[in-house]
Amino acid sequence: MPRIAGTDVPDRKKILYALQYIHGIGAKFANDVLTQANIDPNTKANQLTEQEIAQINSIMDAEFIVEGALRRQVSQNIQRLRDIRCYRGDRHRRGLPVHGQRTRCNARTRKGKAKTVAGKKGVKG
Repeated sequence: MPRIAGTDVPDRKKILYALQYIHGIGAKFANDVLTQANIDPNTKANQLTEQEIAQINSIMDAEFIVEGALRRQVSQNIQRLRDIRCYRGDRHRRGLPVHGQRTRCNARTRKGKAKTVAGKKGVKG
């Protein structure tokens, strides 16, 4: 497996798709990197030379924040929102949707498993 940007990418896939296994690199950025490095996107990852891998690594180090640094930056941004006690930070703190989605129904992914509340059931008196 070729090691690109500190991550092992699958070697039997085309390099265009193999690069997308790196956290922070999607289809557009993978295509941009390959265009800049002058590498055919249809080349399999295991067919790259050491020089091409080094070229991809240098481009990604210079232009993109990926993997651990990106995860750290995102968590710091969320922590900053929590610290300043803004609305979005409170939503993160409570584990509710942050981007204005409704929560009356749906939102199960953020809210977790449904907690059933027992209602009044035929109270006689």
